[in-house]
Amino acid sequence: MYSEVSELQGKKIMVVGLAKTGVSLAKFLCKHGANVTISDHKSKAELANNLELIEDLQLEYDLGGHTPKKFLEQDLIILSPGVPPTLKIFDYARSHGVFVTGEFEFANWFIKEPVIAVTGTNGKTTVARLIHKMLKLSNVDVWIGGNIGTPMVDYLARSQPAQVLIAEVSSFQLEHVQRFTPQNVVFTNLAENHLDRYKSMEDYINAKRRIFLNTNQATTSILDADDNAVVELARDPSVQRGRIFYFSRKPSLEPQIMNIGGAVAINDELRVRTGPEIEYFTTKNMRMRGSHSIENFMAAILAAREHGATHEAIQEVINEFRGLAHRLEYVRRVGGVEFFNDSKATNVHSVIRALESFDENVILIMGGKDTNLCYEPLRDKIKAKVKNLILCGEAKERINRDIGDMSETFLIGTFEEAILIAYQKSRIGDVVLLSPGCSSFDMFDSYEERGDYFKGMVKNFR
Repeated sequence: MYSEVSELQGKKIMVVGLAKTGVSLAKFLCKHGANVTISDHKSKAELANNLELIEDLQLEYDLGGHTPKKFLEQDLIILSPGVPPTLKIFDYARSHGVFVTGEFEFANWFIKEPVIAVTGTNGKTTVARLIHKMLKLSNVDVWIGGNIGTPMVDYLARSQPAQVLIAEVSSFQLEHVQRFTPQNVVFTNLAENHLDRYKSMEDYINAKRRIFLNTNQATTSILDADDNAVVELARDPSVQRGRIFYFSRKPSLEPQIMNIGGAVAINDELRVRTGPEIEYFTTKNMRMRGSHSIENFMAAILAAREHGATHEAIQEVINEFRGLAHRLEYVRRVGGVEFFNDSKATNVHSVIRALESFDENVILIMGGKDTNLCYEPLRDKIKAKVKNLILCGEAKERINRDIGDMSETFLIGTFEEAILIAYQKSRIGDVVLLSPGCSSFDMFDSYEERGDYFKGMVKNFR
C-alpha cells in the first residue's frame, strides 16, 4: 500500500479500536499528516482515559458503534490487534474498495531493519525477552515490541534505527500479514488456543502459518523438532524456502540436528550449531523452572547468535534469568506450602507444561473465561500430580466434565474463595499452583490483574 511515511500526508485513515495500540497509531498518523478518524464500539465515557492521551490531536470520532458511511470515506482502515477482522463492517468496506489491514502489518510497511519474529502458542514472550537480553548484553542495538506490549508503530518514532528488531507476533496480528518479511522466524510450539475467535483449530493454524508467507532464501526459521504440529507445519513449501534450525530435548536427534544446524539438550548441556563449529552451554546454574525452559533457551540462543550475541552473554543470561511475572512465578512459602503464579497459562498446553515442573502434591486452581477448549489432554497429568483441583469462573463446568474425575475436585463461586480453599486444603510439602488454562476476561481485565490478585492474597497469608 505505502512504503514511505511521507505518503501518509493528506490520506484519510481510520483507526479501529482505541486501546494502547490505537492511541499509538493516532499519534503516529497525525504526526505524518494523515486525516484520522477513530472508531470504537465503546462510548466516549468508556474510553475517557485513552481519549485524554490524544485530546491535543486533530481527530474525527465514530464512537459507540461503527457508522458504515464513515468507513467508506477512508483511504485506509487499520485495526488494533484485538479487533476481529471478520466483522461485517470490514467486509462492507472491502467490497467498496477500501483497504483494511492491521497495525502490525501497517507498521512493517515502513520498517527496513531486520526483524526476528517470535510466534507460537506458548513461550513467545519469554523467548523474545531472552533474545533481547542476550543481544543487549552483547552490545547490539536492539528494539523489542509487538504482542509483548509495545505496538510496532512505536518503533517508527525512534530517532535512530536499531540494528535488529524483535517482534512477538500473535495469531491476531498475523491475520493481516501480506508484505511482512522477517529475517528470522522463531516458532515455539503449536497447540489448541483462541477457539473463541477461530471456528476451528485449522483456522488458528492457518493464521499462524501466515508468518511464513514471505519467507525466502535469506530467512532462517527456528522450529521445535519435538512438537509434531510444528514439524508438520515445516513441511509446507513456504517454510522450506529458507534455512531451518531445529531445537530438541531428545539426545537421539543430535547427529541429525548438528549436521544441518540447530540446538540439542543433553543432560546439563546445550549443544548449539549456527556456523561451522558446535558451541556448548551449561544449564547447571539455570534459575528458570520447568523442562520447557530448556526449549525456550535453545530457541533464543539460535536467534540471538544469528545477530551477534556472544557466547559469554548467552551463558550469563542462562545463569541469571529468573523468568517473567505470571509465568510459573514463585510467590512465597507459607507454613511449608509453596505458591506459584502461572496466570499467563491461558490454554491447556501451558497447564501441561506447568504441571511437568512439579512431582506431585499439587493443588491446582483452574478456570476463567470459557473459550471452547478441550481439557481432556490434561487427564493423565491431573491423575499423576494433582491432589486437589479447584475450579472457578465461567469455564468451571466444562473443565469439570473433562477432567473433574481425575482428582478430588471443588467447584467454587469466586476466585477469592478458590484461593482460600486451596490454602485450607494444603499441607506441608504441597504446591498451590494457579494455572488457569483459560483467559481472564470473565473476572479480570487481564491475566496480569488476575495474577496480581493471587499474589496479593498469598502475601497476606499467615
